[in-house]
Amino acid sequence: MSATGIGASVKRKEDFRFLTGRGNYTDDINQPNQTYAYILRSPHAHAKIKGIDTAAAKSASGVVAVFTGEDMQVGSIPCGWGVNNKDGSPMNEPFHPALAQGKVRHVGDQVAVVIAETYSQAKDAAELIEVDYEELPAVTNSEKAIAPGAPLVHDDAAPNNMCYDWELGDEAEVDAEFKNAAHVVSIDLTNNRLVPNAMEPRAAIGDYNKGTGEYTLYTTSQNPHVIRLLMGAFVLQLPEHKLRVVAPDVGGGFGSKIYHYAEEAIVTWAAGKVRRPIKWTAERSESFLSDAHGRDHISHADLALDKDGKFLGLKVYTKANMGAYLSTFSTCVPTYLYATLLAGVYTTPKIYVNVKAIFTNTVPVDAYRGAGRPEATYLLERLVTKAAKQLGMDQVAIRQKNFIPADAFPYQTPVALQYDSGNYEATLKKAMELSKWDEFPQRKAEAAKRGKLRGIGISTYLEACGIAPSAVVGSLGARAGLFESANVRVHPTGSVSIYTGSHSHGQGHETTFAQLVSETLGIPLENINIEHGDTNRIAFGMGTYGSRSLAVGGEAIMKALGKVVDKASKIAAHLMEASVEDVEFKDGKFTVAGTDKEVDFGTVALTAYVPHNYPHETLEPGLEENAFYDPMNFTYPGGCHICEVEIDPDTGTTQIVGMTAVDDVGRVINPMIVEGQIHGGLAQGIGQALLESCEYDDSGQLTSGSYMDYCMPRADNLPNFMATTESTLCAHNSLGVKGCGEVGAIGSPPAVINAVLDALHELGVEDISMPATPQKIWQAIQAASMPAAAE
Repeated sequence: MSATGIGASVKRKEDFRFLTGRGNYTDDINQPNQTYAYILRSPHAHAKIKGIDTAAAKSASGVVAVFTGEDMQVGSIPCGWGVNNKDGSPMNEPFHPALAQGKVRHVGDQVAVVIAETYSQAKDAAELIEVDYEELPAVTNSEKAIAPGAPLVHDDAAPNNMCYDWELGDEAEVDAEFKNAAHVVSIDLTNNRLVPNAMEPRAAIGDYNKGTGEYTLYTTSQNPHVIRLLMGAFVLQLPEHKLRVVAPDVGGGFGSKIYHYAEEAIVTWAAGKVRRPIKWTAERSESFLSDAHGRDHISHADLALDKDGKFLGLKVYTKANMGAYLSTFSTCVPTYLYATLLAGVYTTPKIYVNVKAIFTNTVPVDAYRGAGRPEATYLLERLVTKAAKQLGMDQVAIRQKNFIPADAFPYQTPVALQYDSGNYEATLKKAMELSKWDEFPQRKAEAAKRGKLRGIGISTYLEACGIAPSAVVGSLGARAGLFESANVRVHPTGSVSIYTGSHSHGQGHETTFAQLVSETLGIPLENINIEHGDTNRIAFGMGTYGSRSLAVGGEAIMKALGKVVDKASKIAAHLMEASVEDVEFKDGKFTVAGTDKEVDFGTVALTAYVPHNYPHETLEPGLEENAFYDPMNFTYPGGCHICEVEIDPDTGTTQIVGMTAVDDVGRVINPMIVEGQIHGGLAQGIGQALLESCEYDDSGQLTSGSYMDYCMPRADNLPNFMATTESTLCAHNSLGVKGCGEVGAIGSPPAVINAVLDALHELGVEDISMPATPQKIWQAIQAASMPAAAE
């Protein structure tokens, strides 16, 4: 193994500039003659706009312009994925204005934008805008939203606020399995709504060049080319060569910076009106009201089993809260990224899923770290553990009985997907060893002596990454391709620049991608530069989400590197007066088999640009290659997470005393980066399980709109993690990689809740919802003890 190549724990190249304050984030950028925008947002969840008086604001000190929805008559902010109802009809897709027109539909909806010389002047002037609202009844819960007589969020979503009513599988076939079942286990679950809370708030700078008629948008985006496509083609109706989108350094995203947001369109459009650059940066409280939220599912599931605990059939009914508008990929999250994963790691032969997507007067909901996969895993792993308890089986044994065997791959599931590789028994065994599973009874007994309740929970999960191939997802409603692009530019001195359509927002691409180059070309990391995020410099790319960067973006780089090596080998053959078939390349040197002839990569690179001794008849000068990669299939990471908790029954306080994660992420390029990604995912998964919840009251007011009310995990909420890998290689990409960015957030929530319920089981507590806060646990303990007290 090379010291800087595949498999090496290389320190991240990009960290020096971040740690020394030299990162270049959107808010760090300032343009000459720049103005500032403040967006006036609705204080109501649902109201008619009867009038907007902007006269006082327009005359305020420093104000350049004020615009409302009447001024900004542009296209609808589009949804990037169409889903059909189960009868084949298209989903409801209401108009989504950048600035509200006639109505506001959630607290935080954009009503007007004030542009001024300073941010303070814009914010002060916004307070002078008078909006005449006629408040309307609001609905925030998806079950209440589809009830008869519920307020309509959109008139064209009548009569029941439904976006779509979708299904996967044959319900009658699954019902037949249930008729023959010895046992049926049912569960009702809520997957709590979450706020992404990336470290860097969203920001956008719009600019317009009067000389060329070109617009530029600097934005906190995970996929700048997609933003250019959606905003240019659908909202502002601009040809793509007239719109440049730049996503510089981005401080975290977790899915929330995938989407095209109204603020991006507002500042870009307004820059063309005022002929000056406009910067907007969200305040943290504003982010709670404007960043797309995650999760928010209400589900019922039934599992049919035979007398020995073998799974026969699964039925799942989910109501997914879409919020007030359709965000970019919101519609595919509860369908193709959720329902298709409900086979999990098990051989369940028949599965039926029904998903109702519902509009409410809340912030739009879209992908959040894992995007549908955590929701599927939480439902399935909670249900399997409940089945074990109901049947009197060991929670490990019931899983082993139903695992897909390691020799069964490729394995076709009943919910469309075909898994290419995996070994679920191996990850389970390793996790049990590392967590000292067999010694748990002794630890439980010791905790009981101290008055504590100790529990252990398990989750054996699987996810799908690198959404693909484009032809398949296109047939399922995707309105974009899901390939990735790469350009490899070898410079005359042998250094290399990589231009990738992937985008880094904390994952370490500048290091991992450089390791691929170092391994392939045999050059040091300091001679490799990774470029991303600028639509004027990068071939069209699809960005970063769904753990796709290495499995899709990395493969595109490898394809382009392969072309570079092929051409360089021909140049080397010419220099060494040999047949290209006899040329071998290793560790940065070209050799002729069976001889001592050799030429290094740097010499070949210089020859390509100074072609004095060159095969002009067959090769063009230069050494630069492009590649696009469209995967044949998803990749399928999986693994086993085991959580051990201790609960104080007097206070309901939960302490996680052990968290073991053994994940199959395919080939590991940089173990240190993989471990960091898993740690981050575990923190977010634990946060959802024990701490975080986005809450609305009945009037549609967000009651958890700051860190005073929304509890983020801190270091003292988390244990020392035991995280490692036990990998099988992906069978359909050359690197054998699967993805690691989301695994921690997928496997951990059910493991934590299963552990909590294991601890509380002896007190008669059979269910608890996320987040399992101290108050909720204490109340469950009290409720369970009330019958005994009454006796």
